[in-house]
Amino acid sequence: MSLPLLSSLDMARFTARGFLRFDGVVPDAINQAFLEEAGSFGAPGGRIRKVYGEALAASSIPEVPAGTPLAQAYPEGSALKALTELPLFQGVVRSLLGADPIFDHHFLHVTLPPAYHQAAGGEAVSQHTHQDSTVDPRLSFDVQVMYYPHEVTRPMGGTRFIPGTHLRKVSEVALGRYQNIRGQQHMVCPAGTLLFLHHGVWHGGGVNHADRTRSMFKIRMRASGRQTRCWDTADLKRPNGQRPIYFIKGAPDPDTVEAILMAPEPWFEQDTGRLEMINRVKLWRYLTEDPDWDVDYWMTRLEGVH
Repeated sequence: MSLPLLSSLDMARFTARGFLRFDGVVPDAINQAFLEEAGSFGAPGGRIRKVYGEALAASSIPEVPAGTPLAQAYPEGSALKALTELPLFQGVVRSLLGADPIFDHHFLHVTLPPAYHQAAGGEAVSQHTHQDSTVDPRLSFDVQVMYYPHEVTRPMGGTRFIPGTHLRKVSEVALGRYQNIRGQQHMVCPAGTLLFLHHGVWHGGGVNHADRTRSMFKIRMRASGRQTRCWDTADLKRPNGQRPIYFIKGAPDPDTVEAILMAPEPWFEQDTGRLEMINRVKLWRYLTEDPDWDVDYWMTRLEGVH
């Protein structure tokens, strides 16, 4: 079967912003089956950690060892098997990671309504902003898929994330002080939405002010081999020399790899925001296997190439 692979412009958007979002693409039959397999929470009462632990233990979601091929992670007939076999899911993953991705871990993230926290004598708060795992210096990357099996409304909080933060190597603890950043997005979305994230994107769970539980299921995976030029490269074009910079008389075409990679995020500072442009060029060189590719002279200037 021919998979619907990403285009070069899609890959440029992922390179620049660290995410790709697909609203309402998972069939409702899979959504409903997943919610049944995930199970439900008992009535409010008792410590949140205990309530959460009991619900996870009772769910039908399997434990999967790290390092398992993704194709073998979930049993036949399960909702998660059906999810990971969707052509769109497989096409995006193949484009970003190549063939035969390897499972890292998964987790059922559940944010409970205020009643649970009140019954436990506590207060509902949002999750701190963080990058997952450790300070990670790699140029290659893992992909985290966030699956929203039911509608997420604004009162339910929803995952917040800050586009373009994935190429900053930082400590998770240091990020915890930041609660709101210019340009952040919140996952208010229909049922069956998929969010594909570079593993370095800063994110956190919002506080749930609604009267129902909010669920999100995350799967992290890595490449098993070649991760480069795995998308549909039919539209991949190498620029013919450098384009004019700074003194330009007209707006550039926004639908080019160059324009996408050079589009700033609202949180970029005047000086260090330029480092993000350089990091994007480095990642694009890696993905395209083109060590001399450049835009707006960022790397050429540093390397002294004439």
